[in-house]
This record gives sequence, structure tokens and C-alpha cells, in this order.
Amino acid sequence: MGLFSRRRRSPPTDEEAAAANGSAVGANEKPNPYEGGDEYDVLLHYAHDEAAKLSHGEDEEEDKDEGKMVRLWYAPWKKVKKGGKQERKVPQEWLQTDMTRGLASSEVDQHRQGFGYNELQSREENQILKFISYFRGPILYVMEIAVILSAGLRDWIDFGVIIAILFLNAGVGWYQEKQAGDIVAQLKAGIAMRATVVRDGREQEIEARDLVVGDIVVLEEGGTIPADAKILADYNDKTGQRSKPALARRKSTSSNMSSGSTASRDKGPSLCSVDQSAITGESLAVDKYIGDTAYYTCGVKRGKLYGLVLCPASQSFVGRTAKLVMDSNERGHFQIVLGGIGSVLLFLVVGFIFITWIGGFFRGIGIAEPSENNLLVYALIFFIIGVPVGLPCVTTTTMAVGAAYLARRKAIVQKLTAIESLAGVDMLCSDKTGTLTANKLSLNDPYIAPGVDPDWFMTVAVLASSHNVKSLDPIDKVTIIGLKDFPKAQENLRAGWTTHKFTPFDPVSKRITAEVERDGRRFTCAKGAPNAILRLQQFPQETVDQYRAQAQEFAQRGFRSLGVAIKESDQPWQLLGMLCMFDPPRPDTAATIREAIDLGVHIKMLTGDAVAIAIETCKQLSLGTNVYDSERLIGGSMTGSEVRDFVEAADGFAEVYPEHKYQVVQMLQQRGHLTAMTGDGVNDAPSLKKADCGIAVEGASDAARSAADVVFLDEGLSTIITSIKVARQIFHRMKSYIVYRIALCIHLEVYLMLSMLILNETIRVDLIVFLAIFADVATIAIAYDNAPFDRKPVDWQLPKVWIVSTVMGLVLAGGTWIIRGTLFLTDKGIVQNFGSVQEILFLEVALTESWVIMITRMSQGPDSGPFVWPSWQLVGAVLGVDVLATLFTLFGWISGPAPHGGWTDIVTVIKIWLFAFGVTVVVGFVYIILNKFRWLDNIGRRVRSKKDAKFENFITEMQRLTLVHERDSRGESIYRISGSSSSTNEKKDEKKDEKKNGRPKNEQRRPSADSQSQQTQVGDAKSEKSAQEGRRPALQDQPSRTPV
Repeated sequence: MGLFSRRRRSPPTDEEAAAANGSAVGANEKPNPYEGGDEYDVLLHYAHDEAAKLSHGEDEEEDKDEGKMVRLWYAPWKKVKKGGKQERKVPQEWLQTDMTRGLASSEVDQHRQGFGYNELQSREENQILKFISYFRGPILYVMEIAVILSAGLRDWIDFGVIIAILFLNAGVGWYQEKQAGDIVAQLKAGIAMRATVVRDGREQEIEARDLVVGDIVVLEEGGTIPADAKILADYNDKTGQRSKPALARRKSTSSNMSSGSTASRDKGPSLCSVDQSAITGESLAVDKYIGDTAYYTCGVKRGKLYGLVLCPASQSFVGRTAKLVMDSNERGHFQIVLGGIGSVLLFLVVGFIFITWIGGFFRGIGIAEPSENNLLVYALIFFIIGVPVGLPCVTTTTMAVGAAYLARRKAIVQKLTAIESLAGVDMLCSDKTGTLTANKLSLNDPYIAPGVDPDWFMTVAVLASSHNVKSLDPIDKVTIIGLKDFPKAQENLRAGWTTHKFTPFDPVSKRITAEVERDGRRFTCAKGAPNAILRLQQFPQETVDQYRAQAQEFAQRGFRSLGVAIKESDQPWQLLGMLCMFDPPRPDTAATIREAIDLGVHIKMLTGDAVAIAIETCKQLSLGTNVYDSERLIGGSMTGSEVRDFVEAADGFAEVYPEHKYQVVQMLQQRGHLTAMTGDGVNDAPSLKKADCGIAVEGASDAARSAADVVFLDEGLSTIITSIKVARQIFHRMKSYIVYRIALCIHLEVYLMLSMLILNETIRVDLIVFLAIFADVATIAIAYDNAPFDRKPVDWQLPKVWIVSTVMGLVLAGGTWIIRGTLFLTDKGIVQNFGSVQEILFLEVALTESWVIMITRMSQGPDSGPFVWPSWQLVGAVLGVDVLATLFTLFGWISGPAPHGGWTDIVTVIKIWLFAFGVTVVVGFVYIILNKFRWLDNIGRRVRSKKDAKFENFITEMQRLTLVHERDSRGESIYRISGSSSSTNEKKDEKKDEKKNGRPKNEQRRPSADSQSQQTQVGDAKSEKSAQEGRRPALQDQPSRTPV
């Protein structure tokens, strides 16, 4: 019985009839449409209602919210319309643009107002909220408590000064970071993508960000798709006349299929091939037909056509992916370190306040009595001196200034915290082409098969190349340029050749084919990886052996080889020879690698080329030659610990795809390495995000740039290594300031706690406030200091930082107690004639705290660089603090009522200077001695245990035990465990069969090369099988056109 056929219901029972009558009596109740009647009528009614809800309900509900007027939280007197939660839909009339005329200028402005510019939406922070963020955090909360306490004590001078400190720190930090961000934004504007668009009836080139929904764009071979676009027609079919029959056939086949026919859908001719590997990771170029969508950032491999922009970049597939990456708000390691330091300092403040309050209770000191010595005043002092209010500001300013410095050297820092990660990098996973090598192929002497004319060989090689000179692939470019050495080949190409069909290269078939004709004779030319050429048909075993031996010889010499073959009509294929190409290393790469090794950075080369080529390249670059096939990362019988040991010891991996990059980065991180990784595609985004420092190399896609921490605008490894050195200098400045500031906090907390407990006295609050200003505001100049860079990767070593800072703080506190103790002598000790105790203590603390920064900025440990003289900015700031503090003491500007008007005689001031200098020298010796203790460097470092090894083994085994569905040789569905022994034996059998017959087992009955549709189906089947097996096809002898 059909689902919607009627079925007679049994008559209702008396109870049902009574219930029906009762419901009818309830006059005010709304009848339920799903009660009563035929059950399938009810079912159909329900289906209709639910479909209506799905198509209209959500939009209507959103429209209700969208139409409401709401008040702005920051301007309550203003009202604006509330926007919907979903992306705005494109009006259908905007997608009806005339292909020959395009949009008019007036329409462009209208469409842009609706959807904005065609660009990925980077996270733009509200500047007001950004400024407010400088008042948040454990350290700043303490100062805000101090503001409340000073207001409660009605100490309005200190209240105003503390607020001024907070706003000054926030203002300086906000301005410096904004200024650095503006420099980065200016550089980003210089790397914009461009697009060809039809507007006002003519073609024009504009920046891709200026595209709007409804624009007609021209997509051509070698270009990048500037937005998600619907394919309209071939470029040579501007009126669309040739497209109409294909559309008509498509509609007819669609109607046949709806009536029950199983005929395949007729899509018409393929207008172009698009490389979607940057999005899907699938290497095979995808054929696109009329009405298909070409995706933003993908490359056009073949064809020239018109497209209709469907949505802005922010709403494209790539845009949504990039937004997911940007929305991941994980706290960086630097924020964690700062938060930890602030929390410990806050804990110490509370502890010291608790101790002094206990002592105060025993002395009978009141909580808020009107005097300078009460418990709330003590708490206020500790809140001011106990935490470095300028710590977030100084560190942010230091990183912002460093980011601007890097930007001028073509390294754009996307997140300031990436500088800290870059400074600590000890593993750099680098791609080969363009970074280690020059990405400039040169043609060497080719191998010509016996009896083949070299000029004919070169003619066929050029025929099997792209002829679009505007966007030539590097391999095709060097092949065509090589014609200069073959004059007769040039004459052959002038003999009236016609290209009927051209199939571009894809990394699955690994070859290019072209069907050409001359003088009525039709030829099929092929160029590609040697093994791919051998798979065209079954060649004599002697020819195969000779061919492979020559390819192996080229690979061992570091040359990339490309086979060339031709066949006429239905005749057998003829092997003509092999092109020999070489991508030379960059001139500076070898020296840069040596410098990287000296800096403690181990470089692992990740390349899509064959293992032999990768090893030879490593030899030329003085890298290690422990380079392995990437398949060993997934397969094999190694345990988890062995695999990670293997990755740590390897110098590189060949035949790499993006998922292999992710695995390498993950395993290195699990072993405690701070890892940087280079990438350029959208499918590299997970690995770039996973790495401690993701690096988008020159020429990377927009999505890769969005996911990366640092974007480089210059090719080569030297730019990365230079950035690592600069990052280490920045890190040195931040660490110097943190050690210095913690030491000052310990210094004043210890001294004042003992002074309150023993003498029941303290330094006045206003003097404490000025000490805080001198300590923080003046030392902002550390951001511009000349700093050395460590010769090894750096880390915070927080246990050592706390030990060194605490010891220095105790020495400083001892010095202050010595000068205070001399005042109890009968001759008043350090005081020559007259002087205020408060002013003397103030000057001694101000001088020592300003000079300590000169100590902490020195090299720290044997791996640090040589001594570097301080910058004039830092020297000027320190001298300014010293002069100001001296004037305050000498003339008693902030002493208030005191003997001699608060003045201190000049001899006493000179004595304080000499004493402070002596204390600083002692602190310097202590700092140097502590940094020579190697055992301090190992405190807190985690040592791997047996439990770690067992966990690694368990995780690896679980990753291998994956259920995979595939089809056997007879086409039947089977299930197996990925990595099982049966699978391994099957692979071994396939390899034996390949050695026996000279080609892989699954290539025995490969279709002829002149059938493009059949080739595509075979490629798709191979890709599908590779995806099911959880791995990608091997890339043996793969040319440089690799998605890595």
C-alpha cells in the first residue's frame, strides 16, 4: 500500500464521540487541525505546515527582531535597527546582470552598501573597548582597589595621581599598539589581489576587494578566483549562444530523470578546470560546467570564461572557514605568563597586608583613624607598590614596537603574542620550493631516446605545454624558453599546428596531454612524471628499465625529470626522452641554515618532491640527509614513542601533503618543542593554527594569511631567521623588565613590612605614588633599547625568574635598611647637616630602582649574545628619573611641612648617590653570579617518564585502528581495519606485481589518453579510494606543481 493511499478508519467509539462533542462545547478553544479526519490527510497537512515553517518561519522570527529599534549601550539617547543573526540574503534581481554590459557604476555603490567590500573580515577591535581593556587584569584590578581606598581615606591628591597613572599607562599602551597596527595595515594594503571585471560595457582591472555581488568577472587560466562566482559562459561566447543548447539538454535530462530515467545528467562541455586543493585537499583539478560555482581563492588551471559574483568573500566558503579560525580565542602563552605573575604578586600583596594588619592590631593601630599610620593606609601602600601597574603596558608596547620593526622588514605580525612564540622556536618545518630553493627552474641537458631527433623531442615537449603566456607554470615556462637552443624545433612549431584539446597537469595523473593536428595528421602529446608516462601503455621491459634508471640517475643528482611521449591517431605511444630540470638553492640558504643551527633552530624540510630529490637538495644545503617518505608517519609498525623519536631525529619528509604537516607539528609539540611551520594554502590552516607560530610564506592564499600568526612578504629562509633574532631581542627586553619589576616589588614590600612592624613608620603615600610612576612610566623606554639576542631558543624559566628577582629584591631591601639604620646613629649617619628621613629614603629607592634596569638588561647566561650599550632613549629616561628625584629631595618639593622647609643639603644628596651606586654594584654581582648557576635553568623543566611513552603508544595505536570501507578487485564492498596486517600484505603484493609487470596492478587496463572523460573518471576513482584508505596517492617523481 502506498504511503499516501487512503485507508478507511473504523467508526469512532462512544468515548471518542463524547470526547469530540466535549471539545466542540469548548467554544473559545482553537481546534487542533491534526485531530480527526483521515490519518494520511492529517499527515499531509502536517508535512505542508512544517515545510512552510522551514521556508518562512525562521526568517519571519528573525524579521521581528530585525525590525526592532534598540538603544546603543554607549549612547543611550540613540536608537538603531537591530540586525538579524544570519547573513543577509542576496536579492535575486542582483544576480540578473547582463553579461556583456556588467553593472553600472551606480549599481556598484548600491550593492556595496548592502554587503560591503569583497574581503575576508579581519577582527577589528572597537578602539574604545580596546582602551578599556588596558584597565582589566589582576595587576590593574589591584590599582583600582587602591583608587577606591584613597577615595575612602579622602586622600584626593593620591586619588588623582593614581588615576592619572592608570590612564597614562593605558594611553601609552593603546597608542603604541595602534601605531604599530597602522604600519602593518599599510603593508597589507600593498599585497591586494586584482581582478578583471565587466562594468559599464567594458573590461577593467580593479582590486578584488572592490568587487560586489552581481559583478561579471573574467576568470582565466593561471589566475585566482577573486570571489565565489557562478560560471556563465566561455569567454569566446559572450552572447551565450553556444551555451543555450547545453542548458536545454540539461533541462531535458533533468525532466527525464524526474520521471524515472536513470540516464546521466548532460552537463555540456567543460569550460574550465579549477584547482580546489587549497580548499578540499584533493589534488585532482575539478572540471567546471555552466551553472557551477567556482570558489574564492582557487586557481584556474584551464580555460577563460565569464563568472557572476554570488557573494562577498566574507560569506564565501573560504570566508566562513577563516572566520571559524579567527573566532578561536585561545589565551596565548604570553597572556598565561603575565596572568600567573600578576596572580602571584597579588597573593604576596595580600600576605604582606595580612602580616602588617596583625602587627598593627597588637600595636593598637586603628583601621581608619585620621593619621598617616592606620591600617587602611598600610593596605593602600601595599596595593600601590605590590604590583607593577605598568607591566601590561610596557610589555605590550615592547611587542608593538617590535612588530612595527618586523613589518618594515616584510614580516607582518598578526598577533603580538606571536613574537614570544617566534623567539622560543627550536623547530622550523619549512617547505622547499621558494623558501629553501629559488623557485627558478633551469633546463639541463635532456635525455633523448635512441633514434629520436632532439628537435622533434623539444617540439613535442612544447606542444604538451600551456600556451597562455600571461600565466605560465614554471615548468612550462622553462620548457618554452628552452626552445632558444633548438632552432629547428622553432621552425616545426611554425608549421601550422592546431590544438584541439588540452588537459592540464594534476598531481593524480601527474601528466599533461594535448591533442594537436597538422596537415591532417592528429597527434596526442604527453609530458609528465616518468612513471606517469610509463603507465600510458605497456612498453617493452628493456625500455622501462632504461627509462627508470635514467630517472633515478637524475633524481640522485637533484634534478627533476619529466618524460615526453607522443602517439599518432590510434598508433602505440612512443617514448621520446626526458626533460631534466633543476631548481637551484637560493644563494643565501646554506649560510642561513648554518646561522639557524648556531641559533639552536633545527630545520626540517617538508616537500612534495620525491625522496631522492629531497635528499640531494639537503646535501647541497648542508642539511642532514635523514629524509623519509611521509607515508611512514601514518603506516608502519613503529610504536608511538618510536614514531615520535623518528620525527624528532628526521631532517625532513618527502611526498608531503598538508595532513602530514599537521602530524609532524603535533608530534614535535608533544615532545616539548616550540614549533614553527610554513604554509600557503587554505588546507594548511589547521596546521598553521596548530603550530606555536604559524608562518604564511610569500604568495600564500588569503585564508592562510588569516590563519597564520606571521605573514612574510619576501621569499627565502633568511627573512624567517632574521625575524627569529629580532623576536629574541624583543623577548629579552620583556624578560629584563619583568625581572626588574618583580625585584622592585619584593624590595619595597619587604622593607615597608619590616618598617611597619618594627618602627611603626612607612614612606608617605604620595612618595610611594611617585616611586610607582618612576618605575613604570620611565622604563617604557625599554621598548626602544638595544638588546642582544640569545644564541639558543628562549623561554621564561619562571622559577629562575622568581628566584633571581627575589634575591635581588632582598639585597635592595637590605641596602635601604642600612641607610635607614644610619639615621639612628648619634651623628645622624648619612645626613651631613639637615635632611628629611622621608626624602632620603625616597631618593635612595628612586636611584637604585632606576639603575637596576641597567643590570637586568645585560646578557643572561652563557647562551646570550655580547654586551650591547643601552639606547639613548633608555639612558635619557633613567637620567630624567634621577634628576627629578634629586630635585625633589634637594628642594623638598613634595615634603610638606618639615624642618628647613623639607630641604636636604647637597652633601647628603651626594652621599646618597654614592651609597645607591654601591648597592647597585652589589646587586649587579649577585645577578651575574645567579645567572652562572646552570642548575637554576633546569628547575621546573618536565622530564619524560614511562607513563608518557605508554600514552604515546596508546594514542598511536588508536589512530591506526580505524575502520575503513573500500571495494576489492571484484567491486564488492569490504571493511577492514586501517593499518592491519592484511592491508600491509595487500600492499606488498601490489608492489611485487608492479615490479614484475613494470606498472602498478591497478593500471593494467587503463583507458586510452585520448578520452578525457574516461581519464577523469579513473582519476576520481583513485582519489576516492585514496580518501577511503586515509592517505593520499604517492608523489614519486612529482613535478613542482604540488599543493604543498
